Amino acid sequence: MLDIAVQTENREKHVRPSEEELAGLVRRLGAEGDRFLILQRIPDLPAVFAQVWHAEGGHYQLEHRAGAPELHFEAKLDAPGRVAEVLAAWARGEEGWDADLAWENMGFPPAPEVPALPGEIREQLEERVREQLRCGYQDRSRLTRTAQEEVFSPEEYPVSREQAEALVDRLWLERVEEMAGWEGTTDPERITAAFAALDAAGIVAREHFTCCRNCGTSEIGAEEGAEHARGFVFFHSQCTEGAANGGPLYLLYGGFDDSADTTAAVGGEVVEALRGQGLTVRWDGDPGQAILVTELDWRRRLVG
Repeated sequence: MLDIAVQTENREKHVRPSEEELAGLVRRLGAEGDRFLILQRIPDLPAVFAQVWHAEGGHYQLEHRAGAPELHFEAKLDAPGRVAEVLAAWARGEEGWDADLAWENMGFPPAPEVPALPGEIREQLEERVREQLRCGYQDRSRLTRTAQEEVFSPEEYPVSREQAEALVDRLWLERVEEMAGWEGTTDPERITAAFAALDAAGIVAREHFTCCRNCGTSEIGAEEGAEHARGFVFFHSQCTEGAANGGPLYLLYGGFDDSADTTAAVGGEVVEALRGQGLTVRWDGDPGQAILVTELDWRRRLVG
């Protein structure tokens, strides 16, 4: 698997694809609404990306940026196989991945200086962004919207997109540096593994799903696979924040037939899957009570 996330024009997101899957995405380029790919590293690094556009006439415009607008280059290729090879080499970080191509600088000017935010405003934005970084589910784009729109209204204090983006990028890189010291499998990764096993076994399992319990229970039935599933389990964004701040993680679950017996059976399967990953779980078997995952060290690695 390649440590990249690939975004398509039609809003698909492929996380850690294989080289074969990446090649397939390149080969299918050209249809309306499916003409480009954007590749970002995992974890995402600001202003570091590669992208390809299937242009009219059949050639491929390949681009990469190495950290600043003035380090943005393009090359033209004719064969999708060669495009896929170059992108895979970029994804692996191979030395000389960009050799033997006729790269041209696209001539973008340096980014303008971003006005500083007042201290009190900056501190409140930083507090909210750091909270979301600890949760670990938002990408830089979503965090930028949070900093620009969700902490202060424009009437209170207008925050430009450039100011929000600069603040998010700085804090994001701080978190990436912190992550470099993490070793082994983290507790959130164990939860992800347990949820993947449950999902495969006929229980729709979703992490950081919707904003609250009411929204989650009303929307879970529309998730992919729900029509063939016995039941569901999820935790919403407020549950994530509680766990990221040192509390237990509350899991909400149930059976799609609204039966107490089915709900209890689903709860039992959820507990078994979590304990199978080495997690500590508290639940007394009562289908009316949430399942609590306790003693968590919440370190979720950023993807982007």
